[in-house]
Amino acid sequence: MTGYGKASTNYNNKTLTIEIKTLNSKQTDINLKTPCLYRSKEIILRNQISNFLERGKIDCYLSVEYTGECPNVNINSNLFISYYKQIEELAQKVNASKDDIFRYVLQIPEINHYGNYEPTEEEINIITNLLNEALKKTDEYRTSEGNTLEKDLLLRINIIGKKLLLIDKFEKERTSQIRERILSRLNELNCESIDKNRFEQEIIYYIEKLDITEEKIRLEQHLDYFINTMNTPKSEGKKLGFIAQEIGREINTLGSKSQEANMQKLVVEMKDELEKIKEQILNVL
Repeated sequence: MTGYGKASTNYNNKTLTIEIKTLNSKQTDINLKTPCLYRSKEIILRNQISNFLERGKIDCYLSVEYTGECPNVNINSNLFISYYKQIEELAQKVNASKDDIFRYVLQIPEINHYGNYEPTEEEINIITNLLNEALKKTDEYRTSEGNTLEKDLLLRINIIGKKLLLIDKFEKERTSQIRERILSRLNELNCESIDKNRFEQEIIYYIEKLDITEEKIRLEQHLDYFINTMNTPKSEGKKLGFIAQEIGREINTLGSKSQEANMQKLVVEMKDELEKIKEQILNVL
């Protein structure tokens, strides 16, 4: 499930900004990027993110923009020159532009050192509060998207349920069609000495094998279970995926047993709705 949240605040002579982007994933995958100033506090921020957000691919960026005097920055001149020369030589070999080499090398983390700067407890508290604000906005974004997904999933589940009810209309016609088709084939073979009693017994046996009562009942139960699972307060994306698989099995069995054009058309339409449901479930946590 996608999500986005951003929060900013001013502290002393700098503007702190936290930006969070999320995508759905089977596990919790946190990609946290912070300036070197706060590298020692990453574990605190990472734990805060994992405790607040459920599973997903989470990208979190903490950026600092100085509005006044910045802390002492020591540039490693020798390392800078070494990087610059090597990149310049590579650019010359591949006929690439050298215009941005200086700026690019200056952005390499190893080039810049902030001396013995250590963020204060007050500053860390401000950052954690800022992160909490961004996390809340991300969660609100997720909730809004989740409500939209819920409406779409519920709509498609109800469509499958309505098409299931329409199958009853053609089920009785199917029985008579099967009987007439078999009898017509026998007549083509000029089988005059047909034991009518045995014929009826075989028809009954054959039709019982094609009976779809159990499949209809199970499919209806799976549809109800899907809706009930959506209404639980806990996120159940994986569980909804499993239920969708069971719905697919029952629909496939209905298709293999239907042997009637109108019923098969309804089965195809149900499969179409189910595929859309499966695609949407990938966005559910």
